[in-house]
Amino acid sequence: MIVALIDSGLGLLPTSAWLRRLRPELDLVLSLDPDGAPWGPKPAEWVIERVLGTVQRSLDRGAQVIVLPCNTASVTALDHVRELVGPGIPVIGTVPAIKPAAAACDSVAIWATAATTASRYQADLITEFANGSDVVGVACHGLADAIDRGDRAAALAAIASAAARTPDGVQGVVLGCTHYPLLRDEIVAALPAGVQLFDSAEAVARQTLRRIDALDADIPAGSGTVEVLVSGRPGSLPPSAEAFDAGRILGAIRA
Repeated sequence: MIVALIDSGLGLLPTSAWLRRLRPELDLVLSLDPDGAPWGPKPAEWVIERVLGTVQRSLDRGAQVIVLPCNTASVTALDHVRELVGPGIPVIGTVPAIKPAAAACDSVAIWATAATTASRYQADLITEFANGSDVVGVACHGLADAIDRGDRAAALAAIASAAARTPDGVQGVVLGCTHYPLLRDEIVAALPAGVQLFDSAEAVARQTLRRIDALDADIPAGSGTVEVLVSGRPGSLPPSAEAFDAGRILGAIRA
């Protein structure tokens, strides 16, 4: 079983690592796009074209399941991906964990990129899932980029800035960018004791497995390989991936 995961950068690592923990025999195709990153500020049509091209290359490599562990790709291109691949191939998108956070907490902050924080997409999610909780967006300027570079000092500075701008009394923080769980412990340390953290990586991985298990086809389980495509070219995870537990779980993968 070949599962393709698609993101512009290291945001695909947390979900990929959960799949590796839960179902180590799956074959993974990890597609990063450093040539086009970041996707968030790009025009929607550009993102759609970029994602669809990556999906097609994944299909050409034999992918039988497509996962978009990226908020930008999910909100912009998910429907287009499903139209491209047809009903026989599961496509799993990513949504920030606002709903479970609002169910558990009276006040919630969503940490996300500046583009996502200002987006209609996030506003609509808050309207749909706030469930009476007070929800505020906090833009984490430069955090995703620092993670992609493996720049720990810049990432810690971005975390400290976001923590300082998070309202007092917030009970839960939603990690609204798929990069941020890579520094989960550092974010916990920057927040007041008792603040709950919510991210979607494990939920997306488990939904992927449910969709796989629901397939009727008799598909071999796989042999646990990991292939990396870098802006469409065979390559490897960047050295910065090894700075994170999720990257080390996947290993220093070479072409």
